[in-house]
Amino acid sequence: MQAIRFGIDLAKNVFQVHGVDATGQVVVQRQLRRAQMVKFFAAQPPALIGMEACGSAHHWGRTLQALGHEVKLMPPAYVKPYVPRNKNDARDAQGCCEAVSRPDMRFVPIKTVEQQWARALHRTRDLLVRQRTQLANAMRGMLYEMGLTGAKGAAGIETLLQRIEAADEAIPAALLICLAPLVGQWRALDGEIGKLDKQILAQVRQQRAALRLTTIPSVGPIIAHATIAAIGDGRQFASGRDFAAWLGLTRKSHDTGGKHKLTGHISRAGDRDLRRLLILGASSWLRQVRVRPDRGSPWIRGLLARRPVKVAVVAQAAKTARIIWAMLTSGQDYRAPAAA
Repeated sequence: MQAIRFGIDLAKNVFQVHGVDATGQVVVQRQLRRAQMVKFFAAQPPALIGMEACGSAHHWGRTLQALGHEVKLMPPAYVKPYVPRNKNDARDAQGCCEAVSRPDMRFVPIKTVEQQWARALHRTRDLLVRQRTQLANAMRGMLYEMGLTGAKGAAGIETLLQRIEAADEAIPAALLICLAPLVGQWRALDGEIGKLDKQILAQVRQQRAALRLTTIPSVGPIIAHATIAAIGDGRQFASGRDFAAWLGLTRKSHDTGGKHKLTGHISRAGDRDLRRLLILGASSWLRQVRVRPDRGSPWIRGLLARRPVKVAVVAQAAKTARIIWAMLTSGQDYRAPAAA
């Protein structure tokens, strides 16, 4: 009997394969080494293959699609209910095989190589920014113990760096030995981050969709590029709220006994990096709106008047996510809301 549906439990070197025929009977249940994967599935007739959307899943999805198979990736949390108890690789593959056949299962679009290296660009930048922040905090802490402080932000740390490089007399010579290598690392990281920013900006200028997104208040080249890399044209979402929910910007719901209740906190389920960027962008934008209220929409001005600032920031991020989805799926330009 030929298998019409496979479930694969992915790993680094050893893969578990579970296949069933048209009647649901198990016809394949075996382990494959990495070198055997392509050879095995090249010999199989076209079939439906289900895998969890985990490490290397997009690579194997593209590889198996090139062999003529239909590959679908699923969120691991949605596959788990179909895994029998006493978890092992064989049961994980069985769960994938069962879950991919469900008509109500949600699937993850297979990313292209371009999307993956674009996301890697943002992860690299994020790592370097965190390392630069750690170095700045370490130097601020050491100088604070000597009674030396600097202003907040880039201007403040730049002033401290210049004092260290100039061997300020207020800084003990023994401490300068510790601070000098930190300054060198900070300068090097700042230069690398600048190079990545230029590369992202150059790519945004070549993408028409990303350029249109930058016309949205609180959306800059970094957010526009990260969004395109994460969701492409956004058509995998049925609505803007679905996109906001995928980002984790919607409130949790708890319905029981006909009673509907929304909690006061967002779910924080989904793409953590993109959610953080949208919230940072909204925070920066609302800081400007609080100084110049005429720059904000009537909706955000009313929200700021009656709710805490942090609540307004998250609400603005969720609204921005819906605007992004609408612009990507419709191809239209941003239209500012009319004044009441």
